[in-house]
Amino acid sequence: MKIWRLISGYVRHNFMAGMAYRGAFFLQIFGMMINNLMLLFFWNMMFLSFPTLNGWELQDIIVLYSIVAVGFGFSVVIFGNASRLASLITSGELDYYLALPADPLVHLLVSRMSLSGWGDFFFGLLLYLFVLPSAWRNLPLFLLLSLLAGLISTAFAVLTGSLAFWLGESEQLAAQLRMALLNFSLYPVDIFSGGVRLLLYTIIPAAFVGSVPAKLLTDFDIWWLAGLILVTALMGGLASWVFRLGLRRYESGNLVTVRG
Repeated sequence: MKIWRLISGYVRHNFMAGMAYRGAFFLQIFGMMINNLMLLFFWNMMFLSFPTLNGWELQDIIVLYSIVAVGFGFSVVIFGNASRLASLITSGELDYYLALPADPLVHLLVSRMSLSGWGDFFFGLLLYLFVLPSAWRNLPLFLLLSLLAGLISTAFAVLTGSLAFWLGESEQLAAQLRMALLNFSLYPVDIFSGGVRLLLYTIIPAAFVGSVPAKLLTDFDIWWLAGLILVTALMGGLASWVFRLGLRRYESGNLVTVRG
């Protein structure tokens, strides 16, 4: 219960802080929505020449984009500090979170909000509601699948950021891995074969962020949904375990000064 109060309190605080500069807030949202729209435009141009892509049609791509956008938006809005984890570790800024009574990982993740993430969230939601037929009827399932995709994205960011406990300066590596997850999740996993497809179901679980949720929305299967929930739980548990394992190696930074 305390964790939920902590999360809701930070979301409220971060949102109000963002609204203090409303012009910049809405500009970031608008800019991210335009960026997403341009990416979708290129897919539309391709499907004008090739109506299907390994069984995927334009409507399926729209479903995929909607889920990834809402899921990613949810991740960076609620858990905005996940992308900074490696930097916080190497700079010694974890000291602040370790000194407080709240769970250090949860506190760290929710203490920052990415304002541009609202652009991803609203873009994906509006795209889904106003482009796809019968969207309102499947809205609860859409939101559930997007939530699971966002939680997997967050867990992956924690895993890659935690590499800094062992590798030291690894911010660039963590950023590249996060971008790989996001970029590959925007492509149907069926267009890949062999080792690449296996990679997208394991080391870089992009299939569970984009293709699997999208397939579930267009062709629902209760066992695939149960599998996706299980993968989300396993990813979250693994991320938490790796982070806490890394804390044993953590050396405090120079933010705490001893005075005589």
